[in-house]
Amino acid sequence: MPATVLVLVETINDYLPILEHQGFHLILAPTPAERAAAIARHGGQIDAVLTRGPLGLYADEIAALPSLKIICVIGAGYEHVDLQAAANRCITVTNGAGVNASSVADHAMALLLSLVRDVPRCDAAVRRGEWPKIMRPSLAGKRLGILGLGAVGMAIAKRANAGFDMSVCYHNRQHRSDVPYTFCSTPSELARASDFLIVAAPGGLGTQHLVNRQVLDALGPNGFLVNIARASVIVTADLITALEQRRIAGAALDVFDNEPQVPDALKNLNNVILTPHVAGLSPEATQGTVELVGKNLQAFFSGQPVLTPIELPLPTAIQHAH
Repeated sequence: MPATVLVLVETINDYLPILEHQGFHLILAPTPAERAAAIARHGGQIDAVLTRGPLGLYADEIAALPSLKIICVIGAGYEHVDLQAAANRCITVTNGAGVNASSVADHAMALLLSLVRDVPRCDAAVRRGEWPKIMRPSLAGKRLGILGLGAVGMAIAKRANAGFDMSVCYHNRQHRSDVPYTFCSTPSELARASDFLIVAAPGGLGTQHLVNRQVLDALGPNGFLVNIARASVIVTADLITALEQRRIAGAALDVFDNEPQVPDALKNLNNVILTPHVAGLSPEATQGTVELVGKNLQAFFSGQPVLTPIELPLPTAIQHAH
């Protein structure tokens, strides 16, 4: 019997033959309605679920999938997957950490360049028949702060340092002795030492609201902020106020609190660049991600250790109602 995989992700259809060729039976359910219907109709036969951090997999859904053995998350973040519910059932959870790091780092640099050089406003002006001589800062010699020096943060640091002659400092859960970049012990200290601040930390409770009014004020009126991580790392209300009051120079955001809803306050500002959570989307990253899912599934169903396991909490005693 081939394992049945419920696919909740909407962006990988071109690469699903990778999994089909490995013998997995796929049920595609990319919309909320299809997802609910598939769980109701096929719940008993689903062995694996393929999802993304923002799409998640919730406790009630896990409960409705009695045969579920493994959850594979595309990308690094897994913020809406109920790890406790998975742990209670001894369900394995994997992610795709690092696979899309180049794509996300490219997008971070594209956003930073567009923001600092004001590319969207220049483009709009030329289309209107205007020819403004907009004077904007250069990147060379500037100080880049990176919040979260994982695979993505490292890829950004390399591009900024080697490609754009920027000095790099970072804040991380722990100091890294294996990198040539300067460690800052708090987000505020990092912002104070930065002309540009890029958020590359994982989502979840450990990083929630790390960037608040205090950090934005430390970044200052000439500072620019880029977020390609998770919206939860920033206090959005504080960011909007700082942008409106020009207490920071501008922001470029690929992630939002309630995607796909974006606050009108952000849309109405001309010192903000917005993209629809696409930093990790490239043909190369998507293929690599699906290949990693395939390797994790093959390893799991042949009794081997999975390649990229997520550490789960300890199971809690379940109270069975009689």
